[in-house]
Amino acid sequence: QVQLVESGGGLVQPGGSLRLSCAASGSSFSINAMGWYRQAPGKQREVVAGITSGGSTNYRDSVKGRFTISRDNAKNTVYLQMNSLKPEDTAVYYCNADILQLQPPTWVRRIYWGQGTQVTVSS
Repeated sequence: QVQLVESGGGLVQPGGSLRLSCAASGSSFSINAMGWYRQAPGKQREVVAGITSGGSTNYRDSVKGRFTISRDNAKNTVYLQMNSLKPEDTAVYYCNADILQLQPPTWVRRIYWGQGTQVTVSS
């Protein structure tokens, strides 16, 4: 099994910044695409940003120019730098990863999710 552990959430005033991190741990695995999703109370989970193994990125329109997704492949970690935060960014943020893991005698591909971290933007 692979675990994704997130950190970096919290309470911030409008206009402020936060940096989320998500580290994958386990044995004998490689990571393809990684991404960040969020879910606000009473709403469906939505994609925020994604990044391929080669570093190509994509963002939902409402965060373009404010959020930046990046990854450190040596550390099996994905980041989400969030600037100019707005109250409507308030949500639980989840990372996910498309992972290929050796489970002898074969490789198994699976999507893993982190446990979620709360981001609250409020004055």
